[in-house]
Amino acid sequence: MGRFRYLSQLCLTSTFIVLAQGSISCTPESFSTYLESTGNDNATVLQAFNIAKGGTFMVPASDIAYPQSPTDLPELCVIQINVTSSVTSAYSFGLFLPVEWNERFLAVGNGGFAGGINWADMGVGVRYGFASMSTDTGHNSTSADGTWAFHEPEKLIDWGYRAMHRSVVLAKELTQAYYGDYPKYNYYSGCSTGGRQGLRSVELYPDDFDGVIAGSAAWWTSHLQTWTVKIGTYNAQPASQIPETMFSVIEEEVIRQCDPQDGLTDGIVSAPQQCNLRLESLLCQGDNTTQCLSPAQLSTLRLIYSDYVDVNQTFVFPHLLPGSESQWDVLVNNGTANGLGTDYVRYFLGLGPQWTQDQFDYSIIQLADQLDPGNATADDFDISPFQKKGGKLLTYHGMADGYIPTDSSLHYYNRITEELVPKGIDLDSFYRFFYVPGMQHCAGTPQSMHAPWYFAGPNQATALSSSLHSVPGFKDARHDILLAMVDWVENGSVPEPLIATTWDNDTTQDTVYRQRPLCFYPQKAVYKGEGDADEAQTWECRSQY
Repeated sequence: MGRFRYLSQLCLTSTFIVLAQGSISCTPESFSTYLESTGNDNATVLQAFNIAKGGTFMVPASDIAYPQSPTDLPELCVIQINVTSSVTSAYSFGLFLPVEWNERFLAVGNGGFAGGINWADMGVGVRYGFASMSTDTGHNSTSADGTWAFHEPEKLIDWGYRAMHRSVVLAKELTQAYYGDYPKYNYYSGCSTGGRQGLRSVELYPDDFDGVIAGSAAWWTSHLQTWTVKIGTYNAQPASQIPETMFSVIEEEVIRQCDPQDGLTDGIVSAPQQCNLRLESLLCQGDNTTQCLSPAQLSTLRLIYSDYVDVNQTFVFPHLLPGSESQWDVLVNNGTANGLGTDYVRYFLGLGPQWTQDQFDYSIIQLADQLDPGNATADDFDISPFQKKGGKLLTYHGMADGYIPTDSSLHYYNRITEELVPKGIDLDSFYRFFYVPGMQHCAGTPQSMHAPWYFAGPNQATALSSSLHSVPGFKDARHDILLAMVDWVENGSVPEPLIATTWDNDTTQDTVYRQRPLCFYPQKAVYKGEGDADEAQTWECRSQY
């Protein structure tokens, strides 16, 4: 805590020096003049104004993807810039410039197919003191709506990588012009599609960021979105359909069988991959035909828990883990197609609105691999340029994620390993991956588990409050992944196992209920055998249980 206070005081002092050297005031006219003088003819200022300390940025009603308005902001300048990226496309980005600047820059990510500026996560970053930026990726839509992509190759390029990179470049330039000095360090924080954006930046533009946090990354776009269609077919046939009311029953049985295998019965499934799950225990017996499964339904359940393998035993995508059932209502549901899958095929791959889920076959995977719309898939696994320039990468994935299979992140880690280790590169020196037992997609935990999930990761603070940042009562690099990244990049302090927190009531952060260490792969958190298991110090990281 002492070091954090010192940094805050140091940055506050330097802010006044930086501001005195700046050449831009917080007005549209001032920023417009700057853009014109520097040859940014394709950029226009949409708004620029000041917000007083404690104020709120009111998100426009038109921003349908991220409607939450950040509150209790520090004194800052708001800027929104629109940039023409081609004759048929344009994107915009928002930038928060705090008066008390910590001399660092932070870009935050998006989610799904959503188009919109993520003002809420920008608000989280600016409360630390970062100059914080988000791009709308070139369109306006909700997360599962991909209709905007139909026959729009330039918009797809903006969504895939271009809008993020070019927004970052210009936002840094505006930050320098405003303060009179460039950011000393540049960071990125994103989850889901935001995780993909971070990994794509590492691969394509290794100089954009010094540190990247990529959670639950939707990195393998051509296979993730097509797997989303496939899993939607599993539960579509009436004779074998598992009713949504059974999802919680399945979850209860998974916890009963898989919880003890991590060495402690505490309601949290921490080692689902090692669980010898006997699904036959869910079969209906005799006259009991409720709260159980028929043989046909059991076959459906086996599909859900199985990797997607297709023609010639080709691996397509990993499966959802046991323990993810609390989020099955989104993709598994009652067999109804989810737009994150079908819209990708219809509009990203260009097969048109008449295409239906029952037309899906392996040729769709092949087409997706061939087209890779927007060059979005983050599969350029040689990230040695990022490593050589001193970049740091932290990735993670929740084990109760029901939207993106958890082990897709392990697959990415393994592909990076296969690419870099033969070149003599030590992954641990710049890249760490960890699982979060009991965490759902990016944030939250099933009520049945009440697992520690909060470590100030992307999207997490806004899931609890419009005014939160860091970890209440634990604002340090052990409990806060962003502070851990800053410490790693700037001081060379290798992250210790992070500590995740959950509260009695996760909407008010009142009394801490549990804290657990999050160990870097391949290690796992193991209870020492004595002491309160809800306290982090009673656990240690080991290579195996």
